[in-house]
Amino acid sequence: MKTLSNPLLLISHAHHGYAFNKVGRAGLAVIIFWGLIAIFGPLIEPYPPGQIASYDIFTPVSAEHWMGLDYLGHDVFSRVLMGARYTVGIALASVFLACTGGVILGMIAAVAGGLFDMILSRLLDAFNGIPSLLFGLVAVAAVGSSIPVLVLTLAAIYLPGSYRFARALAVNVNTMDFVTVARARGEKTPYLILREIFPNILGPVLADLGLRFVFIVLVLSGLSFLGLGVQPPNADWGALVRENVEGLSLGAPAIIFPCIAIASLTISVNLFIDNLPTKIRDRS
Repeated sequence: MKTLSNPLLLISHAHHGYAFNKVGRAGLAVIIFWGLIAIFGPLIEPYPPGQIASYDIFTPVSAEHWMGLDYLGHDVFSRVLMGARYTVGIALASVFLACTGGVILGMIAAVAGGLFDMILSRLLDAFNGIPSLLFGLVAVAAVGSSIPVLVLTLAAIYLPGSYRFARALAVNVNTMDFVTVARARGEKTPYLILREIFPNILGPVLADLGLRFVFIVLVLSGLSFLGLGVQPPNADWGALVRENVEGLSLGAPAIIFPCIAIASLTISVNLFIDNLPTKIRDRS
């Protein structure tokens, strides 16, 4: 098997010129920060997220309430920590399902070809033509809003795009000489997919996964802003923006900090992807 590129070498051989630049490292640091907050946030919340900390509303930042109070007197810092858990968790689960399903189907279609490839591609192309937010609104409104429904809906929205991307890559690799030789010596489809094709499309697939993570965070925030996302008393960042939108005219930090959280996560993922190392060790 010949490997065109191995993205794992980007880290393990960083000292040979494969290190991320400063912008990429900064993006990665923010991603890691929000990942840690999503995992350990419940351990550092100063107040239970649903507890009324004060009867004042939309108060400014203070030593007691680092991000002020929201429209009901909740501690915004505690609510943002809780929102990270739902936003990051739902987005990660959705993008994992979407990209895993899309990549597997794309590689199978590229290797199998023929009628299977044509029918599957046309079906997913038709599904991909539905606007993502519209499909999310219809699905959640019809079935009801819950964490499993949100995860499956978001995964369904982005699976066709992941399929098309992976299939395009796999079709290109499938025509190369080392795949032709493997097929000529009698290797079966599972071997071709796992040993010849997948290692050679892994790098672009990981970059695509990051972009789809950003799209899912934005769609989830949009659904929550419309009241169809994570339901009270729980909330993701989009729900926090919706709850406190009346504080916008007051300049309340209760609406500013959730917006900053959404922006910092999505921008950092984009910066990380845009600054991935391009030099890869030649393994031919």
